[in-house]
Amino acid sequence: MWFGLVAYSIWGLFPLYWPLLQPSGAVEILAHRMVWSLLVSAVVLTVVRGWPALRAMSSRTWLLVMAGAVVISVNWGLYIWAVNSDQVVEAALGYFINPLVTVALGVVVFSERLRIAQWVAVGLGALAVAVLTVAGGSFPWIALTLAASFATYGLIKKVIPVAPTTSLTAEGLVLLVPAAGYLIVLGATGGSTVPGNGAGHLLLLIGTGVITCVPLLAFAAAARRLPLSVLGLLQYLTPTVQFLLGVLWFGEQMPPARWIGFGLVWLALIVFTTDALRRARTQHVARVAGAERSGSTDPDAQPVDSRSDR
Repeated sequence: MWFGLVAYSIWGLFPLYWPLLQPSGAVEILAHRMVWSLLVSAVVLTVVRGWPALRAMSSRTWLLVMAGAVVISVNWGLYIWAVNSDQVVEAALGYFINPLVTVALGVVVFSERLRIAQWVAVGLGALAVAVLTVAGGSFPWIALTLAASFATYGLIKKVIPVAPTTSLTAEGLVLLVPAAGYLIVLGATGGSTVPGNGAGHLLLLIGTGVITCVPLLAFAAAARRLPLSVLGLLQYLTPTVQFLLGVLWFGEQMPPARWIGFGLVWLALIVFTTDALRRARTQHVARVAGAERSGSTDPDAQPVDSRSDR
């Protein structure tokens, strides 16, 4: 539980970190984040002796890693830009609706069949987007792009057949050449913010690698130990903290139409989460009953349809 709280809390507090990196632009920050997170993940991979697994990756796995690297780059870059452009609340909206987008992708990609409550939740989410678009006067493209990119990244990670530490390092290796190349060109043309802003600025940029890898490792540890139902509840901590920071710390405006849109999203998440908890409880009871009938002492050893966990 503590690993999960650490991971989601750090992700929620990200809006406080990115403004510290100004005057660096979003692309420069993104490039530094790619380079320094690779260094941190490589150290971790060395500690856990995971390099042989990386070297043994097939060409198909590398293609999946490349796809994941591109998608997460879009997510990281847009999120940094949104925070530094005073759009923290809309960025938080993206992570609120991410579970709903993930469910919708499950229908499109895996041809999954949704329960009635899941359809209701997705419908409420779509209605919220419509309200925010019509009443707010602009399409919430930042929120939807963040939600879609992170949901797509999650689907890619689901089918990559290597450990998270290995895939994270592999993604860093894929992104190293464009990131390092951009920083070299930026420095050669005098556009880099590193030389003129002191050692503290450089240390903050290096810190992007640490704050990228630490919550990912904490999340991996939590995911191995916590039931999916608990992990699913914890994920709402991140956008909740981001939303509160946007309204209370950064002073972003919340007109009535925006409150209505967010209210619909929160209602959708209540329906979605309640259904997921009820489903998890039903499955647990079924596993216990099956274990009692078979004489097993481990009810969780019974096979479960993996599609119900998505």
